[in-house]
Amino acid sequence: MGVFDLFRKKPQAETESAQEKPEEDEGEVYSGMRVEITDRSGNMLFMARVSDLDGSLAYLHQYSEAAIAWEEESPPLPVRIRGYNYHERKAVYMEGAISPAPGQNRWQVEGLVVTRICNDRAFFRLETTATAHLSPMGSFGVEEEDCRLVNISVGGVCVQSEQQLREGDKFLLKIRLLEGLDLSMMYCQVLRITVKERDRYEYGCRFLEMNEADEERITQIIFAAQRQQRSNSQWDD
Repeated sequence: MGVFDLFRKKPQAETESAQEKPEEDEGEVYSGMRVEITDRSGNMLFMARVSDLDGSLAYLHQYSEAAIAWEEESPPLPVRIRGYNYHERKAVYMEGAISPAPGQNRWQVEGLVVTRICNDRAFFRLETTATAHLSPMGSFGVEEEDCRLVNISVGGVCVQSEQQLREGDKFLLKIRLLEGLDLSMMYCQVLRITVKERDRYEYGCRFLEMNEADEERITQIIFAAQRQQRSNSQWDD
């Protein structure tokens, strides 16, 4: 079916617990916080959860594919880390240096410092110009229309379309970010609207009906698209 099972029903309490409640609500950074790790150039490396936080030292349990070719005797890699404090409803930006730790898919981060906290999106965004297809929900007789995908993250998308929607409207988005991949269907809700030009609108949207397995699948798609962009850029150079 694609990234999301649109007909899956989850108990409301379970959904809120999984998406909104951290394991701990102590401080700006906490064990259990989901984070994205990028290099200093802004390229996403992997996603993880923070554990064993102790001052400027913590561990990261990776749960997505790593884009790191690590060699023995390599020094710790300087990275930027972005998390989201669901208790404060704020994005938390950090810096540190990572190196492999004992255990599977486990990293140690040293010199962990918070650089800023702000009202910002929680997720890495991949810029794209892919064509997508938008189908409004609950609008009888409205046909599927082409739109342009501006960017995509684990949490949502930004699309540009001639279709006029309102804040809170829901729609089905169909995309294929890479050739060879199945068409992915994503259930979205409009959060922000920007008028770009006459009869063209830009919609900032969040994904609905998403669990951790869905996040993992879309993360892998983003990783693959990012690698292809890098490869194309190298060929262009």
